[in-house]
Amino acid sequence: MKETILLINLGTPDAPTPPKVGKYLTQFLNDKRVIDVNPILRFILVNLIIVPFRSFKSAGLYKHIWTKEGSPLLLNSIALQEKLQAEVGPNYLVELAMRYQQPSIKKALEAIRKAQPEKIHIVPLYPQYASSSTGSTIEAVLDELKTWEVIPNLNVISKFYDHPRFLEALLIEARKHDISQFDHVVFSYHGLPERHIRKGSKHYGGGHCAMGHCCDTINNDNRFCYRANSFETTRQIVKALQIPEGKYSTAFQSRLDNKWLKPFSDKVVEELAKTGAKNILIFSPAFVADCLETIHEIGTEYDEIFKEHGGQSVTLVNSLNADAKWVSALKDIVLNPN
Repeated sequence: MKETILLINLGTPDAPTPPKVGKYLTQFLNDKRVIDVNPILRFILVNLIIVPFRSFKSAGLYKHIWTKEGSPLLLNSIALQEKLQAEVGPNYLVELAMRYQQPSIKKALEAIRKAQPEKIHIVPLYPQYASSSTGSTIEAVLDELKTWEVIPNLNVISKFYDHPRFLEALLIEARKHDISQFDHVVFSYHGLPERHIRKGSKHYGGGHCAMGHCCDTINNDNRFCYRANSFETTRQIVKALQIPEGKYSTAFQSRLDNKWLKPFSDKVVEELAKTGAKNILIFSPAFVADCLETIHEIGTEYDEIFKEHGGQSVTLVNSLNADAKWVSALKDIVLNPN
């Protein structure tokens, strides 16, 4: 086997039950890159406060999106793996792993090791770089690889939000909707604590992110900044779709407190309804597979918020999932990086 491709998504509980959701949250939230506080404090917060109280509520939310076949994120990821395998052919082995839970990174890498590849392409399926997602995933892979006697050539893809084929795939999905029929377009990205952005800026850019106009362009200092990556993704889509100024917003969802990236997506949706918008379109360009954050948070919760304050409907642009255009784009991202 000449080369292998390892696709890695964030993860999902094995079942929508409190014990399984609790197991998933325990692994996820104990990650030092996710909750980057003192280890003792993190242990207390996660294991004694967050997981015991959040497992039951989160299990109910997962039940809302669960299908007869299982988790949408896992099912879409498996379909992506299978279609990419068919696309790249027998000279490549495509494996799938989840950063948290199953299929595990360890198991996927063991299958790769047995194939004795010349090269491993490591592909965290997060378009914009963030330490808590991309960084954590790469670290977990390298932790496994460091135990190998033979480590083959590695190609690590840390971000791909600006790859032309990724943007092309997003635009094909977007053009299934008549943008002119919506009062406003919201680009909603997963939120992060502001301190994560500042830490990354200090470490890699040599300065401190001002959470302002520093993200108006991509430059040498902010090319690995999640906030800058997100705003640039919006700019590229807006330019291609010719969405007028004032008719779109970039926002961040899934916050845990008020010290996360702003503006908050739910507040943007609420304000749009209050100011007279009746129909809005929401993109979620940080997610390549539909999951709890897209199906329920945007598709259900934001729709309820919008209607509660005078709006009529929220339309969600589907994630790329395992669409043929995304499979073809992913092949290019891996084998022909820009």
